[in-house]
Amino acid sequence: MKLERNDPCWCGSGKKYKKCHADFDEKIERFRRQGCEVPPHEIIKTPEQIEGIRESCKINIAILDHVAQHIHAGMSTEEINQLVHNKTIELGGIPAPLDYEGFPKSVCTSINDQVCHGIPDESVILQEGDIINVDVSTIYKGYFSDSSRMFCIGEVSPEAKRLVEVAKECIEKGLEQVKPWGFLGDMGQAVHEHALANGCSVVEEIGGHGVGLEFHEEPFVSYVSHRGEEMLMVPGMVFTIEPMVNAGSPDVVMMEGDDWIVYTADGSLSAQWEVTVLVTEDGYEILAY
Repeated sequence: MKLERNDPCWCGSGKKYKKCHADFDEKIERFRRQGCEVPPHEIIKTPEQIEGIRESCKINIAILDHVAQHIHAGMSTEEINQLVHNKTIELGGIPAPLDYEGFPKSVCTSINDQVCHGIPDESVILQEGDIINVDVSTIYKGYFSDSSRMFCIGEVSPEAKRLVEVAKECIEKGLEQVKPWGFLGDMGQAVHEHALANGCSVVEEIGGHGVGLEFHEEPFVSYVSHRGEEMLMVPGMVFTIEPMVNAGSPDVVMMEGDDWIVYTADGSLSAQWEVTVLVTEDGYEILAY
């Protein structure tokens, strides 16, 4: 139903539409008429929702800080799972991955050639020289947050260390392109170009996503996209930047009978950092890291 200018705004602010989001919607409509992909109202967060997501993200950060303080060679990935689970509950949250579409644990732990969705296991022991991504997602008072970090276990090879650094730099290059009325493809191209310039590749099939009111929302966020393409970024959008950067080929595989863990097809190392980002009126805010 079309809102009249004196109707209450769709965002729930209580203000009249003409004094709240009318000009905002008209600007989006101009982009839509030019053939651009534009965000629906459902994924544009209100100030109240943003505050709820921000509180969830604070817990997510605290959990990853807790992991950083305790992770070490000789511990199992199941021990990481217990650290995450217990800290999440202690802080009043719920581990979002647990039982999500059948996922059996409270966190993803992806080691070396595992690209993502690694399942914690008491028989998988961290070894000196491993690199591992710990991906934490939290529900707090109904709001979702999501971020991940890479950890180098002891002394790692120069090649592994550089891959971890390049993956983090890709996040930074992407963030430079996050601004209102730009496009997700601006960010995606910056990420991809940086990876290629450093002799790495970016996984195409798996990307980021909107987040906040649900674990995974629209849009799908690609990192092999092109400037001026993909969805328009507008203030109030919340999504993840989480490119999966491979040392070798960008191709990935899954083992027969395993519905979760994704590996590099050529056995090369993979690294990934993830942040949750809010598009603001003048740029962006990192909500979780």
